[in-house]
Amino acid sequence: MRKLRELACIVIVGSLALGAEEPPAGLVRLIAHRESETEAERNQYAYRQTVRLTELNEHGGQTGEYREIRDVIFSPTKERSETMVGSPMKNLKNLILTDEDFRDIRDIQPFVLVEDFLPIYETKFRGDEKIDGIDCWVLQVRPRQILSGQRLFDGMVWASKQDYSVIRSEGQAVPQIRTTKSENLFPKFVTVRKQVNGFWFPATTTADDTLFFRTGAQRIRMSIRFENYQKFGTETTVTFGEKKP
Repeated sequence: MRKLRELACIVIVGSLALGAEEPPAGLVRLIAHRESETEAERNQYAYRQTVRLTELNEHGGQTGEYREIRDVIFSPTKERSETMVGSPMKNLKNLILTDEDFRDIRDIQPFVLVEDFLPIYETKFRGDEKIDGIDCWVLQVRPRQILSGQRLFDGMVWASKQDYSVIRSEGQAVPQIRTTKSENLFPKFVTVRKQVNGFWFPATTTADDTLFFRTGAQRIRMSIRFENYQKFGTETTVTFGEKKP
């Protein structure tokens, strides 16, 4: 997110210290393999994506808002297309959603650790934890390095002990982008998944964070909902009914 005129943000990523049983050999590759299977399956689904961003003042009152709804389609060749439902509502006072923000919504917040990304990330086993009644392995995931133009994930993932599906991720899209003239900063977020035909697809992404711009702090709340998953094939057309934001 970029602040009008000038911008900035700082992010604190929490750590998780857990005692745990010994993980299986090759845990990271097992999780990454399942993530690749999940991504390939999700690429056969259409869904509706609703984004809402609100600016808050120092008392927690809303001062501005951005809201949009898109219908998202993946072709059998994994080509993505999006159709805006209606017109976005735009009355943010201090922030601008940037290309990087929309890339994060598309690529970073839903998935993080497919097999092709294993060379890019370093991982550390952080224990195990029960999430919503599901026993999970916990991994810390961080970029090994960030090349110019890349958007990557830095945070934690929780993967089911039963089938190594990621059911929750928590962290931040990186890097923060700062120049002498502007800043483009990104909040901490939590993505929760739900089961769809045996796979765990993103259901919600939420953020409640303060971005520390050089011109002043700005608290934001963000929510992204991924809904109405519908599988389609080469000969299938998926349409959505109109839905109010």
